[in-house]
Amino acid sequence: GAISAFLLALLLIPVGTVFVTAFRDGDGSFTLGHFGTFFSTGLMRESFGNSLYVATMSVVFASLIAVPLAYVTVRFQFRGALLIQTLGVLPLIMPPFVGAVAMTLIWGRSGSVNLLLDEHLGFTVPFMQGLNGVVFVESLHYFPFILMNLIVALRNIDSAMEEAALNLGCRGWRLFRRVVFPLALPGYLAGAALVFIKVFDDLGTPLVLGQTNMLAPQAYLRITQVGLEDPMGYVISVIMIAFSILALWLSVRVMKGRDFTTVQKGAGGLSRRRLSAGESIAAYAGIVLVLLVVLSPHLGLLILSFAQIWSFAPLPDAWTLQHYASVFADSTFMIRNTLLYCGLAALIDVAIGVTIAYLILRTRLPGRQWLDFAESAAIAVPGIVLAIGYLRTFQGVQVGGVPITQTWILIMIAYAVRRLPYALRSCMAALQQINVSLEEAAEMLGASGWRTVRRIVIPLMAGGILAGFVSSFITAAVELSATILLVVKESQAPMSYGIYLHMQSVAGRGPGAALGVLAVVLVALGTYLSHRVVERAQMAHAPARAAGGT
Repeated sequence: GAISAFLLALLLIPVGTVFVTAFRDGDGSFTLGHFGTFFSTGLMRESFGNSLYVATMSVVFASLIAVPLAYVTVRFQFRGALLIQTLGVLPLIMPPFVGAVAMTLIWGRSGSVNLLLDEHLGFTVPFMQGLNGVVFVESLHYFPFILMNLIVALRNIDSAMEEAALNLGCRGWRLFRRVVFPLALPGYLAGAALVFIKVFDDLGTPLVLGQTNMLAPQAYLRITQVGLEDPMGYVISVIMIAFSILALWLSVRVMKGRDFTTVQKGAGGLSRRRLSAGESIAAYAGIVLVLLVVLSPHLGLLILSFAQIWSFAPLPDAWTLQHYASVFADSTFMIRNTLLYCGLAALIDVAIGVTIAYLILRTRLPGRQWLDFAESAAIAVPGIVLAIGYLRTFQGVQVGGVPITQTWILIMIAYAVRRLPYALRSCMAALQQINVSLEEAAEMLGASGWRTVRRIVIPLMAGGILAGFVSSFITAAVELSATILLVVKESQAPMSYGIYLHMQSVAGRGPGAALGVLAVVLVALGTYLSHRVVERAQMAHAPARAAGGT
């Protein structure tokens, strides 16, 4: 009941308020007129088309990066495959808006790459111009979603399927197109749907690159410039949610009625072929080139954080540590706020995640599956939509005589609600690996239900709980869409909001880059530590799990 109340009050009602407002006229009656106004306004139609274009093309270019990288590292034997796959996931630890300015300095019209191309070859390439710049940044950032899902799918393909095709004369591109990729399609579609949703909902990157003629920036501008009573912001929010749900539905609908199972799932995966010397050189050259492009935002951000003067030159003209000194002198409160908001949000997420996982997997309570459906809905709710719903729903609520919309509480709650699915998935996976016989043995020895959970279940779930905590923490630490609307004064600002503010002026880009490097280090360190602790927890509890299985 408590968890249902939490989801109802902080997810379903705020999002429902957005829907009601979008379909309600000034006198409170039902109307579709606001949607008619949206599609009859040139700027809104343009923004709608631009968002679809950017999201679709980002999926295309992300696929062009991820599919070959996944196939080559899984299909062929060569040194460093695991390192390459790990480096390929690194873009996810840095939000796209953070590296957007750095990428402009590297790939922009007067960036390092185009200056070198013009000097040595006499031409330039419009990498970062207009909407294509947004596509470029988003593709490089979100392609790991496709890469990770596709690698898992390729590893689960029975090698006998490939061998049968080879015996029938199917080789090369035809083998990949007719056998391998269709069997890995579920993994690809799962990643592609996530890329589409993330790009379609992204607010920070278009704002940083000055592309406001897209849906998310328009929703933000309508609410901040016109006000909460403007229906157009709510109409845009409904359209964004609808297309997020549509992307998820299509990814499931495409696979409906098709069988992707194999007799020996995961039986060694695809047979790994050795490369000749020439093929190895070509493979390494291609992979290194891809990784240089993919990791260019990180490199650019690091250089910018040390650059005193960097303009119309391949590299900075002067270097300095002043940007870091400025951050530590003036922005320590942002780091403190980030740790506070994200830490509390992650604690809420794992507490709710453990409870929901236990209710679903260990009880027969009626309607328990609806808890899973309700919290999973948060994936399809853009951060800016949730923030708009909070501002509309809680505008009259006060805490200690202060409107709650003026406090940091809603920021923290928004982080918790948006990241709850990440924590729940980790907790569900951890609990599914615990044999119920361990709990039954404790109960037979006289332990109460709560004592069994506290002394047996939670310690065995420690690795999954920690993974859920870190997943929630690190993804909340780079959240901007909800933050940018809910922060009402600078003293409340977390690091993501501080980075955005710094990047709005040329003078502030250096400190903003330094703050961005610190954010990336914080996220990377948290990810690394979580993996180490999870591995140790799994090793420590392996005997108990084995005993339970026996």
